[in-house]
Amino acid sequence: MLGMILLEAMANLGAAIGAGIAAIAAGIGIGRIGGSAMEAIARQPESTGDIRSNMIVIAALIEGVAFFALIVCILAIFIK
Repeated sequence: MLGMILLEAMANLGAAIGAGIAAIAAGIGIGRIGGSAMEAIARQPESTGDIRSNMIVIAALIEGVAFFALIVCILAIFIK
């Protein structure tokens, strides 16, 4: 009985850590995209529109992956 409770607690802790890592990684990825886009715009100001639209698409893809990771972690907590 105690082993099952401990195992469930460790699974919940692992899911929480996984969700935290996913959120941190998404923040780092979007920050790097923004920084790289600003450098690219500074180098070629005439391409601002193209760079900005590509930046938004890539940031949306990263957020989608992070959201998917968070949902998987939440499902790991509630589905037994």
